[in-house]
Amino acid sequence: MPDFDRAHAAPCLATAEGVRLRDAEAGGWRRWGPYLSERAWGTVREDYSKDGDAWNYFPHDHARSRAFRWSEDGIAGFSDEHQRWCLALALWNGRDPILKERMFGLTNQEGNHGEDVKELWYYVDGVPTHSYMKTVYKYPQAPYPYEDLVAENARRKRTDPKAFEYELFDTGVFAENRYFDVTTEYAKHESDDILMRVTVANRGPEAADLHVLPHFWARNVWSWEEGHPKPSLELQEDGTVLARRAHDEDRRFSALGPVEWLFCENETNRRRLYGEDAAGYFKDGINDRVVGGDHGAVNPEHRGTKCAAWVRLRVEPGAEAVLRLRLAPADAAALDQAGHDAVFGRRADEADRFYAAVQVDIPDPDARLVQRQAFAGMLWSKQYYHMDVRRWLAGDPAMPPPPQERKLGRDSDWKHLLNADIVSMPDKWEYPWYAAWDLAFHCTVFALIDPEFAKAQLILLTREWYMHPNGQLPAYEWNFGDVNPPVHGLAAFRVYQMDRAMTGTADREFLVRIFHKLMINFTWWVNRKDVDGRNVFQGGFLGLDNIGVFDRSKPLPTGGFISQADGTAWMAGYCLNLLQIALELAERDRAYEDIATKFFEHFLLIAEAMTTIGEDGHEGDELQGLWDERDGFYYDILNLPDGSRVPLKVRSLVGLIPLCAVAVLDGTITRKFPDFAERLRWTLEHRPDQARLVSRFGEPGKDNRLLLSLLRRHRMQALMTRVMDDAEFLSPHGIRAVSKFHKDHPFVYDWDGTRFQVDYEPAESTTTLFGGNSNWRGPIWMPINVVLIEALYEFEKFYHDEDFTIEYPKGSGTMLNLAEIGAELTRRLNSLFLRDGNGRRAVLGGNEVFQTDPHFRDLIPFHEYFHGDDGAGLGASHQTGWSGLAAFLLQPRQRSKGTLIPVTSTKGEAH
Repeated sequence: MPDFDRAHAAPCLATAEGVRLRDAEAGGWRRWGPYLSERAWGTVREDYSKDGDAWNYFPHDHARSRAFRWSEDGIAGFSDEHQRWCLALALWNGRDPILKERMFGLTNQEGNHGEDVKELWYYVDGVPTHSYMKTVYKYPQAPYPYEDLVAENARRKRTDPKAFEYELFDTGVFAENRYFDVTTEYAKHESDDILMRVTVANRGPEAADLHVLPHFWARNVWSWEEGHPKPSLELQEDGTVLARRAHDEDRRFSALGPVEWLFCENETNRRRLYGEDAAGYFKDGINDRVVGGDHGAVNPEHRGTKCAAWVRLRVEPGAEAVLRLRLAPADAAALDQAGHDAVFGRRADEADRFYAAVQVDIPDPDARLVQRQAFAGMLWSKQYYHMDVRRWLAGDPAMPPPPQERKLGRDSDWKHLLNADIVSMPDKWEYPWYAAWDLAFHCTVFALIDPEFAKAQLILLTREWYMHPNGQLPAYEWNFGDVNPPVHGLAAFRVYQMDRAMTGTADREFLVRIFHKLMINFTWWVNRKDVDGRNVFQGGFLGLDNIGVFDRSKPLPTGGFISQADGTAWMAGYCLNLLQIALELAERDRAYEDIATKFFEHFLLIAEAMTTIGEDGHEGDELQGLWDERDGFYYDILNLPDGSRVPLKVRSLVGLIPLCAVAVLDGTITRKFPDFAERLRWTLEHRPDQARLVSRFGEPGKDNRLLLSLLRRHRMQALMTRVMDDAEFLSPHGIRAVSKFHKDHPFVYDWDGTRFQVDYEPAESTTTLFGGNSNWRGPIWMPINVVLIEALYEFEKFYHDEDFTIEYPKGSGTMLNLAEIGAELTRRLNSLFLRDGNGRRAVLGGNEVFQTDPHFRDLIPFHEYFHGDDGAGLGASHQTGWSGLAAFLLQPRQRSKGTLIPVTSTKGEAH
């Protein structure tokens, strides 16, 4: 961490965890962490098929027997930063057909709403250096219903709006609380000395048996290339396991108390999978020994590349049993049970003190609990992501060559991409791959507790082994060349501001590095996504998946192209983000003043294009560019091959994104930046046609500030009136993705005998666009809600408190200013997770056990999205990547350089 201002830095940086954070790189505190995926099977990385069917090429049934090529997975996993050595948990209740080594879920084709994990686990705690981490997995005592889950979800059709997903809890396996709570904790005795504690609690009414098998293994790096050295694990006379790897220090894995050690190789069982005449102790050897009783499946000489400490427990009802393990340097001094527990006690106490300092301004204990679990989810969702596209396409020297069709298939134009890094994931089961715009939001949350990691992540995606040579940021592994909203600049500037507020020091080096790369990315957008060179952007995917009439990432069935209200507004916002960064840098280097002028003028061109698309719009027209004057809303425009233009009148978040393109410039800029100020003056005098398009441009507001926005005042009022209407966008828990107006008034477009329709669907979508796991037609999505709230707080810097008010909600007679509305929307979003007056959490829906049982009610799932009417959690169960924005929203805002932003408190003293 760069030098920080001790007098003004947040007290959390003076805690024991804060000190480790400041020394994290030099002291190696980041080397070990929860870096295992929760699903490596069914991923693009492991797919070598001709047709790109990743789910079926490497199914769950293969995972226990087949070595992964690129990275490992597991339950409650921990590894080093290169995933050389891996720790994870395996369980067996004596009834399941296989060991529970990894989370089970349905593939995209099996789920009635796409891929979906069918397990219950929760991220409970963690600190940024991973010196203390805690997670809970709920394991049924009854046989796990693999076949029932597949069959029933297949019976339920995605086109039936009443056919909800069939979840593990629905099968009845948790009846009478017949399950185990298995809590896994990690504590670092030193930066490279890892303690593991597994606590098993029987929640059921009767004594029950459980086999617990903490696993330790080496990622397979030797099978793909001849002559690659193979690591080794071997049982020693003292009952510990010695781990050796070339060019690395020896390590020792040990367990306190009696265990039975089992050893095999982390290598593919070709006999089971392919019927080949192969002999050996394969990856599934431990499974076959424990579940099948096959003594010949494990190595009797107690060596290999994968091992497990097998413990058989009988746990009485309401009782607990504890296992203690350690992975340490081979020469580390021994620890007895008291010493082991003392380390856990110390690290847990340090975690409490760290968060007490972070949360000093949050008085509500429930809000502190929710925020801390949101942080935990973010921290547990880090993953070692490994992908070498060139090698992946060509195949490995020691393996048969893959089908030639792949060389021109998926990601074939991203051969430069070579990733082997710790990256923040959207969800380590459902989305165990990074997504560019998700990651930008993740970083704003990390900035509250670990700004160095946040900055490093933003920089990482712009490095040469990620960013395409043409300047495009990689989208996600299913199609690196797809397009996400350009929010990297927004995140970079916000993280810079939050870091400055937390440390008391501005990291200009970070801002310079990210700014130069973002200028390259901006140029790519301008050159590739503005088809006719008129500053109206087509965009493509743009992250909001199936929100529109058509699949925007594919050629239109009508021909032609769509001028996107959101794509164009995102780019206007990107201009303003880069303008703000340029002005920040220009305070010390006047060369950036010219660049600020460039982005100011480009912003004006986009503002002009949004209003005059088609070159026939003028004041008084019903349709002026992308704006519909009669409806008071922005719509996408379908440009047909015959030159005609059709507005696609869907009231969705697409039409609200123009609200988010806003920047308020400090009133001192005319003094600080005379060249920039002169260009502003020149535009006012010589290009009034452009100046009038920008809201209040040239008309100073509070403290002589200048407002740059796509919206003139009446358009902003029109849009905000719809946003504040509970019959349209305003739900009790945030802003809906599609207006409720479309529940009774669906948008319909007929073309060549095919009907395209958009309805209000508050939960899962019935459409099959984007593979059937895309649900943007009514639910509440955290990231866009947060962008809207941030925009309101930016507007607040310009308008005096009573200068601009909106009725909130519509019809209430209550008028609020923009900052008050931002606070109210924040409150609604927080109500997804916080207990209401009846002690219920909206996110937990109608499940009475989840709402009332003491072993469930305070475990918070941060779902992918939320029901547009009642706020129930839907989609991926652990998309803490951006629903973890709850932590951002729960943090009180403070004014930093004129902007109200969530900041880590600088009040109080650390202990």
